[in-house]
Amino acid sequence: MNEMSEDQVKSIPRKKQIRIALRNCGVIDPERIEEYIEKDGYFSLGRILTELSPEETIRIVKESGLRGRGGAGFPTGLKWEFALKNKSDQKYVVCNADEGDPGAFMDRSILEGDPHSVLEAMAICGYAIGADTGYIYIRAEYPLAIERLKTAITQAREYGFLGKAIFGTKFNFDIFLKYGAGAFVCGEETALIHSMEGRRGEPSLKPPFPAESGYLGKPTNVNNVETFANIPVIFQKGPEWFRGIGTDKSKGTKVFALAGKVNNVGLIEVPMGTTIREVIFEIGGGIREGKKFKAVQTGGPSGGCLTEKHLDTPIDYENLIACGSMMGSGGMIVMDEDDCMVSVARFFLDFTVEESCGKCAPCRIGNKRLYELLDRICKGKGEMEDLDRLKNLSIVIKDTSLCGLGQSSPNPVLSTMDNFYDEYISHVVDKKCPSGVCRDLLEYFIVEENCVGCTACARACPVGAISGERKEPHVINPEICIKCGACMEKCKFDAVILR
Repeated sequence: MNEMSEDQVKSIPRKKQIRIALRNCGVIDPERIEEYIEKDGYFSLGRILTELSPEETIRIVKESGLRGRGGAGFPTGLKWEFALKNKSDQKYVVCNADEGDPGAFMDRSILEGDPHSVLEAMAICGYAIGADTGYIYIRAEYPLAIERLKTAITQAREYGFLGKAIFGTKFNFDIFLKYGAGAFVCGEETALIHSMEGRRGEPSLKPPFPAESGYLGKPTNVNNVETFANIPVIFQKGPEWFRGIGTDKSKGTKVFALAGKVNNVGLIEVPMGTTIREVIFEIGGGIREGKKFKAVQTGGPSGGCLTEKHLDTPIDYENLIACGSMMGSGGMIVMDEDDCMVSVARFFLDFTVEESCGKCAPCRIGNKRLYELLDRICKGKGEMEDLDRLKNLSIVIKDTSLCGLGQSSPNPVLSTMDNFYDEYISHVVDKKCPSGVCRDLLEYFIVEENCVGCTACARACPVGAISGERKEPHVINPEICIKCGACMEKCKFDAVILR
């Protein structure tokens, strides 16, 4: 990820953004609870405990229209209501901080910059569903977030915002940390719960849902960090205010980690309904080095690649799914004309194959076969029949996998085949990579007119693939060449090219 200067940071358009989940990040000292309180911190919790019933609390969350920001977009208030209605002697609130998408750091930034907003929201949820214990399941690779959460929990207990008789009421609630080992599949709530229990982190069939039988078999509500970060503000400013931001079916804002071939990288928070064009070309400042936009991957490794024809699509849950992608947790990777979309699909399949828990055959075996097909195509060994196999196998995996990882893992394949089928044809029929990315399909060639016979390329070649006399044009033997690029790096006369 390229570094940004202070002037670049200041140049990022702010008028397109509304900070709700990120409202306090960079504004307050996250290690001082007093600064959070100065920003009306724990005001919502105090009001709810002294003025509202659990049912009224849930009604307000439902009225706000808040949907889960972890990817699926399930209505948050409805999820809380399910947990409330399931009677039990013990219930739990779980915060999913197992942020596993490559290049995603939304949750980490909230936990590092505003940990108290998550603690307050979890306590509100605990009151609403009848739970007295909360757990934050956080990946151990987030040491700063962990330390700040520990500090925030200690301070909240000292101030009486966690523990016994909070705000002088009969409500008791405390929060503890559970550590994950970085397994991507543990972002799925049932796999997360199994990991918390000390078991293998793999999903289970639903129903029963966690709201009925979750952690230790008790009713459990699971929301991710960004979802919880919105809760205190909804009670501060009212559900009508929150509902007034966004689209008909997707209310509020969404945090994205904008990365890739774009000038302004980093976290952004925009109202639902903002177009992809606005995000990339206004907030993101356009494509680096003036190159042409090619695609944007939304939804993390299981999302889809959207193209120029999708630039004016308003970003919300339904629109992204209709385009063959998904919201996911908020990763957004921008690609330019130099990217090979077949190679991109292979890259994401490699990740999901590595992260599959292996419980169900469609994901464990099917994604491995998908990767092998893509790898064969990228190496120039593909056949036309492989394209049909790719599509058919992708559909079977989506329809038969156990959890969301397997069900969405073929999205990069299907979306790139839909939008960049000509690149697949080039790889299979012409044995060429139009973007010059797939090394096995490239050939290094010396332009006779430009070669002065300096021998620099021959001396740099580690396998002796270049021959020729001094001051005479040289030749590369493609049968010996390992395509390392050393010759091109050494040539000062632009004589070595890729074709």
